[in-house]
Amino acid sequence: MRELALHLLDLLQNSAEAGADQVDLSIEEDPARDALRLVVTDNGRGMDAETRRRVLDPFFTTRKTRPVGLGLPLFEAAARRCNGGLEIESAPGAGTTVTATFQRSNIDRAPLGDLPTTLAVFLAGHAGLDLRYRHRLGDRGFVFDSRAVHERLGEVGFDHPLVADWVKGHLSEALANLQKG
Repeated sequence: MRELALHLLDLLQNSAEAGADQVDLSIEEDPARDALRLVVTDNGRGMDAETRRRVLDPFFTTRKTRPVGLGLPLFEAAARRCNGGLEIESAPGAGTTVTATFQRSNIDRAPLGDLPTTLAVFLAGHAGLDLRYRHRLGDRGFVFDSRAVHERLGEVGFDHPLVADWVKGHLSEALANLQKG
């Protein structure tokens, strides 16, 4: 995949399909250590030991819509190519945490991509799922918590075009401010 945002979207989709109603996305950029860390944690049904053992096999999937499960193997390959790795913690009934690490400056590292659009589209397609997104760059950062937005919106969902545009614009502005310093 050309953007890390697409790998993150795949993980978020996995969380939703696992029945999660709360997903945390954490992005930590540490220029001093030349490190990038992406973490997705959900409260979905989790994986048993056999599924966790096989989940990085590209010919294994729990989905019924296709015979292969390329998302996690491709994400792991992208991380390893950039002097990083991928770790999965999961247990039945306890949710799943996927952590990918990268050498931040590695020439082979894909850009983060269009996170605001990716997250706005994900939220629009998953009513009833809460997303907490934390992004740190060095000692600065921001948090977006969809629960706070839900409280203010009342019955209006993230699939409303004005809300989706607001989410995208809000996250774009937060990321631009983070990059400016």
